[in-house]
Amino acid sequence: MGWMAREPGRRASPKQLWPEVRSVLVLGTNYGVEGNVLAGLAHPDKASLALYALRRDYHDVIKARLKAFARELVEHHGGEVKVFVDTAPVMEKPLAMQAGLGWQGKHTVLVSRDFGNWLFLGAVYTTLDIAPEPSGEDHCGRCRRCLDSCPTDAFPGPYRLDSRRCIAYLTIEHKGVIPRELRPAFGNRVFGCDDCLAVCPWNKFAAASRDQKLALRGDLAGADLADLVQLDDAAFRTLYAGTPIKRTGRDRFVRNVLIAIGNSGLPRFLPLVMDRLEDESPLVRGMAVWALARLAPPQQLGEAARFRLPREPDDEVRDEWEAALAAVEQA
Repeated sequence: MGWMAREPGRRASPKQLWPEVRSVLVLGTNYGVEGNVLAGLAHPDKASLALYALRRDYHDVIKARLKAFARELVEHHGGEVKVFVDTAPVMEKPLAMQAGLGWQGKHTVLVSRDFGNWLFLGAVYTTLDIAPEPSGEDHCGRCRRCLDSCPTDAFPGPYRLDSRRCIAYLTIEHKGVIPRELRPAFGNRVFGCDDCLAVCPWNKFAAASRDQKLALRGDLAGADLADLVQLDDAAFRTLYAGTPIKRTGRDRFVRNVLIAIGNSGLPRFLPLVMDRLEDESPLVRGMAVWALARLAPPQQLGEAARFRLPREPDDEVRDEWEAALAAVEQA
């Protein structure tokens, strides 16, 4: 998360990013669906992916729309514009609250009285003077469902998120080894986490999106972990082309899948886990060791270690083997 610490002044003030800006227009796009967003968590042999990722990458769709909107704005009213969708140090959520779209909930995500927790945000900076909307008011009250629902206790308190414990951050942005003590809480979440969003009572007012360009892709939801763990780089890129998942990369994604497999409690995955012990990626091999230790009998683990414990320096993999064997000895 080093990028968050860079250029704090440009994040704090739109004028630090663009001195000529006089107004910021914040727009939201609904991506809500019908039904229980968390239903997939009940199927340990399937992959659970964040709702926002089960469709075309919203960055591409929304940025194109913002550019079209900005062109219309300039044609009718003049001025200059810049558009942003996660493409610059823009604090979209505080700006959205000031623009009256909603408020930042205790989980730090924007909540809308009309769309619940399911809004993609984009911003148009302009040199025009535009009268401001009334700022959004906080309607969380005493509710703390979002805080209490977090599988990894990533909220030190209301309105504070520790990204180092956040499943969304760890499965998507984090490039290295996921802390061992947090992995069991991941369940079958392989890309993102919707728990704190889905339990918010304001979702009762949300409506399912009818946006065809952001329609759910039926081939992405509920994918079998057995298929995903076998993906090579080419197959991964083909399956997730045009979606937010692709940017995570194959190695990190299969790392996440192996954690889900280790959490599944299903020994039928063992042959597939064993195959990944020979993977080219040390990150993947290390998570394969962890999954093996979760699913295999101690004898099988010990036999595998005799033949596969790295003889050359490979810290990520060796650490996983040593931790797995130590756990067996303690048991």
